[in-house]
Amino acid sequence: MTTSLVIGNMIGAGIFLMPAALASYGGISILGWLASSVGALLLARVFSKLSNLVKNKSGGPYAFAKKGFGDYVGFLVAWGYWIAVWISNAVLCIAFVSAMSVFFPIFEVQPIWALFTGLGALWLLTWVNARGVRNSGKTQLVTTLLKLVPILVVIAGGFFFFNTDNFIPFNKSGESSMAAIAITGTMTLYAFLGLESATVPAENVDHPEKTIPRATMLGTAITTLIYILSTIMVMGMIPIDQLASSPAPFADAMRIMSGEVGEDIVAAGVAIAAFGALNGWILIQSQVSQAISKDRLFPKIFQRENSKGVPVWGLIIGSILSSVVMSMNYTEGLVEQFKFMILLSTLCTLVPYLFSAAAYVAISLEGERTKKPAISIFVLGGLTFAYALWAIFGAGEKSVFWGFILLLLGTPIYVWLKWKQKTPE
Repeated sequence: MTTSLVIGNMIGAGIFLMPAALASYGGISILGWLASSVGALLLARVFSKLSNLVKNKSGGPYAFAKKGFGDYVGFLVAWGYWIAVWISNAVLCIAFVSAMSVFFPIFEVQPIWALFTGLGALWLLTWVNARGVRNSGKTQLVTTLLKLVPILVVIAGGFFFFNTDNFIPFNKSGESSMAAIAITGTMTLYAFLGLESATVPAENVDHPEKTIPRATMLGTAITTLIYILSTIMVMGMIPIDQLASSPAPFADAMRIMSGEVGEDIVAAGVAIAAFGALNGWILIQSQVSQAISKDRLFPKIFQRENSKGVPVWGLIIGSILSSVVMSMNYTEGLVEQFKFMILLSTLCTLVPYLFSAAAYVAISLEGERTKKPAISIFVLGGLTFAYALWAIFGAGEKSVFWGFILLLLGTPIYVWLKWKQKTPE
């Protein structure tokens, strides 16, 4: 279940569009995938080690940043991460509805039905998560297996329709090879967001000292393999010029293999992918807010549990915020604000990686926590820190500027909560 949380949260609806986004660069984009994969595996290794350095503590990146650098940095990481999660959940709802419109065309002409369907999916999964972490884990396992079906079919069947001529010229971008690899590496790194998922609900994981590191590394490795192989197969099946303009590359690949029925299979796969990722991120959303609240850095309401031991108010408040953001996308005049919020959430998801890499070095070198030579700690931490910094740079100037503004807006809240701690009840 923990491995499926990692895989399911990384593989959302976006992977089904990635081959088309990379097509204009040609086959060299595979090297971009490899570059981002190395960075993702470095991050997975760091999170695996941190889960043993900071044992039985939920919160993931927040818990690590707090342990390494104190309350203020921990709060800023958690504040940004929490905001990014409920914004992302709204995006996943919209992706789910978009995929379902293949079967229900009314969603495209009647936005109100699309909105109600998205809200229905969001609150259904909020209810599933409220019934307990194990119920959420079972749902995640089933949806992860189902979403992989069309991707694995393309990987397996693609060999029979593969044409190496589709990779010529290898670099179509007009940029130098290094520039093309850097650009596609930046584009693909966002597909790995969520690799830290196993570390967030640590207190609810059986044998976390073994389960979390294994799930993080195994989940990241499996996802990496699926990403690269599926992209290669789709590029090998569809001419690059045609692929670059395709709104549904996996559907086109399945149509080549099995006709019109293949398109429906892929649409169902996209819907399940978004639905499964939404389930996993709703779980993460409540666990992060509860962990911060337990440390008295978030309002007490976020740590209140129901009879199933679930921080139900964290679920409800997060899903209300996601509902508001999703509604913006279907409200004339607010679409641009919706897109802007997605931009802000990008940086807020990447910053925790930067601080986690730095926290790994700080915590490892503290006291007698490790017998590893310092040089190995600095090499792993330094390379991962550099990758996270590169990822933030790749997010773009606008994202970085407004993202940091959003993070700093959390400072007054932190000061108020600290003041409350010192004030008698």
